[in-house]
Parts: sequence; structure tokens; C-alpha cells
Amino acid sequence: MSQLIDGKKISQQIKDELKEEVQRLKDNGKNACLAVVQVGTDPASTVYVNNKKKACAYIGIESRAYELPEETTEEELVALVERLNMDDTVNGILVQLPLPVHIDADRIIRTISPDKDVDGFHPVSVGRLWIGEKGFLSCTPAGIIQLLKRSGIGIEGKECVVIGRSNIVGKPMAALLLRENGTVTVAHSRTKDLKEVAKRADILIVAIGKKKFITSEYVKEGAVVIDVGMHRDEKNHLCGDVDFDNVEPHTSAITPVPGGVGPMTIAMLMDNCVETMRTQEERS
Repeated sequence: MSQLIDGKKISQQIKDELKEEVQRLKDNGKNACLAVVQVGTDPASTVYVNNKKKACAYIGIESRAYELPEETTEEELVALVERLNMDDTVNGILVQLPLPVHIDADRIIRTISPDKDVDGFHPVSVGRLWIGEKGFLSCTPAGIIQLLKRSGIGIEGKECVVIGRSNIVGKPMAALLLRENGTVTVAHSRTKDLKEVAKRADILIVAIGKKKFITSEYVKEGAVVIDVGMHRDEKNHLCGDVDFDNVEPHTSAITPVPGGVGPMTIAMLMDNCVETMRTQEERS
């Protein structure tokens, strides 16, 4: 029987731990404030932003919402981010993606101070991750590491295959697995013999962005499978990059969609926010 990795339960554990830590840090005079910037009214983005606000309220961190109209110019958004960079009462800055097409997301990410980049997207944050320096970790990959560790799944010495090479998931995922002493292969849409590469994996992490793409033909018997995808199937039900019903019987552990990786992303964003308070404590 495969172990179902419960992201809701594990994310709640993390938020409860953070809530206690925030109270202790507040008692010592340390505070945190997350500025959340949303441009336009994309429905999915609004849901994500509201979930982030709720998580802040739960663990005891102040959040400030900046809800800007769709027609906001790139220069106006840059000016707001620069003001937030200079505001000592703001510890973390999050600009909700995607942005409207007339705004260069890469420029906005680079404008955020690396010391307030709680999404972990700034090139400096990425560089710190790869060379093993302290810094903000990309939230979804950091959440996957916690899912594995808190489910009793060791990474050291394991053959780890990441399918997908995005800057948000695939690349930082590979770096974090290396940090945990995994042996890492990054595969993608141009990989030859993808099934054979995937079947080598003790831990298979799928972030390919294609609905139910991974079937049992890609999975070694007894592997751990982590599904980062989020789609709607023909019945409008949420599903992932992995064909769960087909793959699950062949795994030792697997994440469901929904309720697997998704809840962990916000939990690790909250951890990055609390990291700003830990840093204050270290400096004092």
C-alpha cells in the first residue's frame, strides 16, 4: 500500500510551529510585515493572495495589500517596489505573478531587494541557493523537501529525477536535492528516452506542466512520486502532471492533487517571512 503524502497536514504542522516561533520573536521585540502586491484582478491570483493574507494572520505576521489596477504601468510598479525596499517596517515583498503582459516580470523581480525577496526569485537569491549560502529559498521546492523529510523519506544517496527545468521549480529543486546529498538528474521536454531516465528515480519530482502526462511506464516500482502539476481534467476536477490512479499502485509514496505540494508553497513562504525575524534576532 502506497503512502499518501498529506500536504495539508504537514503544511498545518509547519504553520503551527511558525505561529509559536513568531510569538516568541514578538515577545523579544522582533516583528515582520509582508507587502503583497497584485496588479489586476486575475481570479486565480486573487485566491492565492487571499490565502497568503490568511496565512499571515494565522501565524501572527502583519500583511499589507497593494491592489493595483490592470492599467498600472511598469514604471509605477517599479516605483512602488523601490518605496517598499526603502521602508524599514516592511520585511518581505511579494509581487503576485503573472503580471499583465505590458509589464516585464523579470525587471520587477530584479527590482525587489534580495533581502526582502521572500519568493526566492531574485538572481541573488538563486545564486545564494546554488553556492549554499544562507538566503530565501524558492517556496515550492523548499516545501517538497519538507514533505519528504516529514514523511520519513530519506534523500541522501538516492537517485532523484526532476522532470522540468523552470526557474521557479525545476532548477531550484535540483539545487535543494543536491544540498541534501541526493544524486540528481534534471530532465525536460527535450530529454531523449524520458521514460528510461524517469524509471531510474528513487524519488521522481514532476513539474512538466502537462496534464496526467506521467503514467506507470515512467515510474520504477516502489519509487516516491511528487506531483507539482495543477490542471483541470475533462470533468473539471483538479489533477496533476501524474496520472494518479495509474501510477499510485506502483509507488511507495505519492502526493495527491489537490492536497499535496500546493499547501506547502504558502507554508514555506511564511517560513521565509519568519526568517526575516530570525535575522533581526541574530543581528541584535
